[in-house]
Amino acid sequence: MAPARSYEHPETPDIALPRVLFALSEPLRLSMVRKLADEGEVDSIELGPDLPRSTLTHHTSLLRESGLVLVRAEGRKCMIKLRAGDLSERFPGLIEAVLAGYEPDHSLARDEETEA
Repeated sequence: MAPARSYEHPETPDIALPRVLFALSEPLRLSMVRKLADEGEVDSIELGPDLPRSTLTHHTSLLRESGLVLVRAEGRKCMIKLRAGDLSERFPGLIEAVLAGYEPDHSLARDEETEA
């Protein structure tokens, strides 16, 4: 039997604002955080069902390393949840403010206008 996968997470006091903001600066990762905030813990596949596995792994790893999410193995699944309590303790109101200002359709439309 193979050993269970384990994941490294920063301790709450070690979650750094620049890393959190960098992780949230990418629209795909921001939409993943939105989904986690809305739905709670999900299988990583649900965060990007149409993404190549390597892309999904890259983005979820960055979210984990920044301190935004907790990742745990459950059989063959990779379960992910937002560290809402830890983030509120470290940066009160930050995630709520970011998600309140996030409009997925609006940001995509603005990107398309910029390219035109």
